[in-house]
Amino acid sequence: MNPDRVAGIIREAAQAEILPRFGHLAAGDVREKKPGQLVTEADVAAEAVLSRRLTDLLPGSMVVGEEAVDAAPDLLDRLEGLGTVWVIDPVDGTANFAKGNPRFAVIIALVIDGVTRAGWIHDPITDRMVTAEAGQGAWMEDRRLSVLPDGPLDSLRGSVKRSGRLSSLVAQVGRRGSAAHDYLDLVTGVLHFAHFKKLMPWDHAAGVLIHAEAGGFGRLMTDMPYQPVFCRAGLLLAPSEPSWRSLSAVIEQG
Repeated sequence: MNPDRVAGIIREAAQAEILPRFGHLAAGDVREKKPGQLVTEADVAAEAVLSRRLTDLLPGSMVVGEEAVDAAPDLLDRLEGLGTVWVIDPVDGTANFAKGNPRFAVIIALVIDGVTRAGWIHDPITDRMVTAEAGQGAWMEDRRLSVLPDGPLDSLRGSVKRSGRLSSLVAQVGRRGSAAHDYLDLVTGVLHFAHFKKLMPWDHAAGVLIHAEAGGFGRLMTDMPYQPVFCRAGLLLAPSEPSWRSLSAVIEQG
């Protein structure tokens, strides 16, 4: 598997199926698949292209894609056993995309025998591509990425859905509708930490690997390692284990 070839496929799919539709969606191009969950023609078309091209790249591989799982939930079982699986989020931040907000991205992870081996996050608007392979670091083109240095709680900036008491203890906290961009921000000097609750593998498998390869510390809120499967335990990413423990204690208190 050539990581650069995967990056090229992602870029080509974004240029062909996503960018031409950004800001040009007709009323029939957007629907609500579940209450509060939108899907657009860009999601569907991009996932179809990515699924075909990535499985062609690795014959015998399978796909777990967000839109395919919506139609056939049993596809998630592919991540529970042995095999090579591409995990695809064709447009992360669909609500933003549908509103003309540029904070959306493509997320791809390669999971082999239940372990995330590689990840790609692509921001089509800025053409940023962040990649990681297990044990090889996190990269943006030829620039090796690192998480921000640790610090006291009142110096940290983060992304959480509901901040509660945390907002009075850290420097900045909020959420802007794209897990992909939160992961990009964690490894490009914008955010120190992020907390997520409902964990779908297409939202997090690639990002958790990229964050770890950039030197970050991430665990489920049960203090167990993240696995690329559906989970409701909650996930916290931080610069280090000490800051993870300080943040998790506050988040658990609400």
